[in-house]
Amino acid sequence: MTYMPGRHFLQIPGPTNVPDRVLRAMDMPTIDHRGPEFKKLAESCLTRIRDVFGTTNPVIIYPASGTGAWEAALVNTLSPGDHVLMYETGHFATLWKKLAEKLGLVPEFIAGSWRSGVDPAAIEARLAEDKGHQIKAVCVVHNETSTGCTTRVDEVRAAINAAGHPALLMVDTISSLGSIKYEHDAWGVDVTVGGSQKGLMLPPGLSFNAVSDKAIEASKTSKLPRSFWSWDEMIEANAQNVFPFTPATNLLYGLDEALTMMNEEGLDNVYARHQRHAAATRAAVTHWGGNGSVEILCEDPRHYSGSLTAVQLPEGYNADDYRKVVLENFNMSLGNGLSKLAGRVFRIGHLGDFNDLMLMGTLSGVEMGFELAGIPYRKGGTQAAMEVLTSKDQA
Repeated sequence: MTYMPGRHFLQIPGPTNVPDRVLRAMDMPTIDHRGPEFKKLAESCLTRIRDVFGTTNPVIIYPASGTGAWEAALVNTLSPGDHVLMYETGHFATLWKKLAEKLGLVPEFIAGSWRSGVDPAAIEARLAEDKGHQIKAVCVVHNETSTGCTTRVDEVRAAINAAGHPALLMVDTISSLGSIKYEHDAWGVDVTVGGSQKGLMLPPGLSFNAVSDKAIEASKTSKLPRSFWSWDEMIEANAQNVFPFTPATNLLYGLDEALTMMNEEGLDNVYARHQRHAAATRAAVTHWGGNGSVEILCEDPRHYSGSLTAVQLPEGYNADDYRKVVLENFNMSLGNGLSKLAGRVFRIGHLGDFNDLMLMGTLSGVEMGFELAGIPYRKGGTQAAMEVLTSKDQA
């Protein structure tokens, strides 16, 4: 391969760029995971990660991808044959449904367009019909990584309450945790699923379950088999700042440093930065599509994502061919369209360790890619983004 000078722009919506401080923190000798040094590290991680979830309850950390945390959420709370209400917001909601089926659960999937988040009214209507409370959990994706659409979780909780239904509420925050403000306790979530490789600025390899008291009670009577994923052993061991199995020590060093960086910036500032970059990106896409060509996939502005923007190309143009032009000419990776969006959509990740100049480099590469690939667009989207970033309202 020909050497390409400069840094590679990794602008997929995760895994994200890992900052040097986190890389250096992970570059540590192996330590005794039963010793006092590790206990200090574990206490720091287990305590401070709660702030990111917005909870005072335990957050369980697994050496796994987000898929593992999906499974942990289900097997700790449910029994074979239980009905689970899910909503088709996109590719990852669909994968969670398939996982539930493999575990012997019975998911009911409310159809969606892949261009918005969850409709709380549809959740309320289905739960109101369930007079016998056969549905044991409602599972939704907070930020659908395949579409760039968020769900208003507080409104989903309000819908469950309005139906007077006892179902658990489970939420996937894999591409929103640390990027979009989230309130596990205040929103009445029972299990929140998270991962390390996006807003938390780490490599893949850690996943999380934040759990409510109601979820912990459910785990005492659930019948799905579990061993590695079992909450009770983890919570008991974590109370002593240890783990019941060998933890991913060096990733925990990285998590500890990432949490320090987020606290130095201030969590509210982290969330505001992501919203600002998302607004600038959408301004660019809206301008580029002013001639009726490219468009933001998410149709409802209330559901716009702060983590990524999915861009739909006009009919007759292949998004994967366009992404190849961008990669080969500008050394930048953009996210591909997944399953039924394959070839139709590319995704711009603007989350994690990211600043204004990195965003402008990203959007410049997108616009130059349109020109080289022959995609119809209106010139000047990059300038429109700069105007958002330099406006007094955004500064």
